[in-house]
Amino acid sequence: MSLKTKIKTRFPGFVDFTHKVRGVLAYYIYGRPSKRMRVIGITGTNGKTTTCHLVTKILEESNERVGMLSTTTFKIGAKDWINKTNMTTMSPFAIQKMLKQMLDAGCTYVVMETSSHAIDQHRIWGIRFYAVGMTNVTHEHLDYHKTFNDYLETKVKLFSLRPRVAVANADDENFEKFLQFSAGRHLTYSQTKRADITARKILPSASGSIFTLVTPTVQITIDFNLTGLFNISNALCAAAICYGMGIEPGFIKSGLQAVKNIPGRLEKVEMGQDFTVMIDYAVTPDSLEKLYTTLKPGVRGKMIAVLGSCGDRDKTKRPIMGSVAGHFNDIVIVTDEEPYTEDPAVIIEQVAAGVERGKKGKKMRPDEDYFKISDRREGIKKALTFARRGDLVIITGMGAQEFRVVGNKKFPWNERKVIEEELGKLGYNKGVHKVKSS
Repeated sequence: MSLKTKIKTRFPGFVDFTHKVRGVLAYYIYGRPSKRMRVIGITGTNGKTTTCHLVTKILEESNERVGMLSTTTFKIGAKDWINKTNMTTMSPFAIQKMLKQMLDAGCTYVVMETSSHAIDQHRIWGIRFYAVGMTNVTHEHLDYHKTFNDYLETKVKLFSLRPRVAVANADDENFEKFLQFSAGRHLTYSQTKRADITARKILPSASGSIFTLVTPTVQITIDFNLTGLFNISNALCAAAICYGMGIEPGFIKSGLQAVKNIPGRLEKVEMGQDFTVMIDYAVTPDSLEKLYTTLKPGVRGKMIAVLGSCGDRDKTKRPIMGSVAGHFNDIVIVTDEEPYTEDPAVIIEQVAAGVERGKKGKKMRPDEDYFKISDRREGIKKALTFARRGDLVIITGMGAQEFRVVGNKKFPWNERKVIEEELGKLGYNKGVHKVKSS
C-alpha cells in the first residue's frame, strides 16, 4: 500500500478536505475558464482515450477549435503534444492552467478524460461539463476504491453535475445508474440492444470495419479505421455525444473516418519482419480479453503475449489478467511493467499464478509455454525471438507512455523504440524483409 493510500485510509476526512481546497483554489486562481467553453468529460474503465480522440476529430471536422486532455495527448487547437505525466487526469492546478490556455487560444470545446481518482479527489471541482459520456465500468482501481460498488458510484458522480448531454453505454449492466440524474438530454448507445445510437450491418476486417451508424434521425455508413468491436463501441459513444450536442451527421461521419490510429492503442510496429508486432495499453482483465478476442481470429500462426501489471495498484486483478493471457495465447511472457514501490518479482509471480490455469484442459507449463522474465526489454526480446512467419506478438501495459516508474524515480521508456531496437538486433530493418529460419 502506498503512503498516499495509507494516509487516505487513516484520515479520510482531512484528505478529502485538502483535495477539495486545492480544487477550489485552482478553479478561482485561473479565472473559472470552463464557464466560457463547452467541456466534454469522458469517464469509464476502458476506451476513454480513444473516445476523446474521436470526439475531438468530429468537432474539428465541424470547424470548431478544440482542446483535448487525454492519457496520451494534449491538444490546443492545431498544436498537440505527448502527455508525459503518466496521468489520465492531472492535478487541479494543471487542469485549470491548461483550460485557461485553451480559452486564451480561442477553443470553444474541450474534451477531457475524467478518471475516478480525479472525481473523488475534486480535481475537476467547478468545471461546468456541457456533455458527459460513459464507456464502461469493469474491474479496476480496487486498491483505491476498495469495492467495485465504490468505484462505480464515484464514476456516477460525474453525471450528477447536470450536463446538457448525458451519454451511457447500454451494453454495460450498470448504465442506468448513470442516467438517474437530470440532464438536458439523455442518450444511450449499444451494439446489441435497442438504444438511441446503434451500429448495424457490421463488416469487420483486419484493418477496421464498415458499419451503419443508426441515429434517431439518420442512418450513415461509416468506413472505420480502428480494429475491433470495442472500438466500434467507442465510436458509438463519440457519435452519441456529438449527436446530442447538435453536430451534423455529416461531420460525425467524416470525423470518425478521419481517425487512422490512436497512439499506443493497437499500434503496429513494422521493421520488415514476417510476423506482426503490436503494442496496446490494455491494463485490465476486460480490456485484455477484448483485445485478444479481437486479434485471435486473424492470427495464422501463434499468438505470443508480453504483459505485466502496475505496482501500488489493484492487486486482485493480477492473476485474472494472467489467466486471460494464458487462455488466449500460445506463449505468455510475464515481465515487469511499472512496479512503483512494490517488489517487481512479487508482481510477476502474482500475474504468473493465473497463467497456468488459463487454458481449459491444458496446463501452461513454466519455461515452455510461459516465462517469467524480470527485465522488460529482455521479455520483449524473448517474445520476438520466438516469433515466426504468421505469428502475432502483442505487448501490453505501457502503450505510448514515455517513462516507467521504479521506486520513486522515473526512467525513460518508449515501447515502440525498444521493440524497433530489438527487431534491429535480430536483423530486421524498415523496408527490408528477412526470412527467419524455423
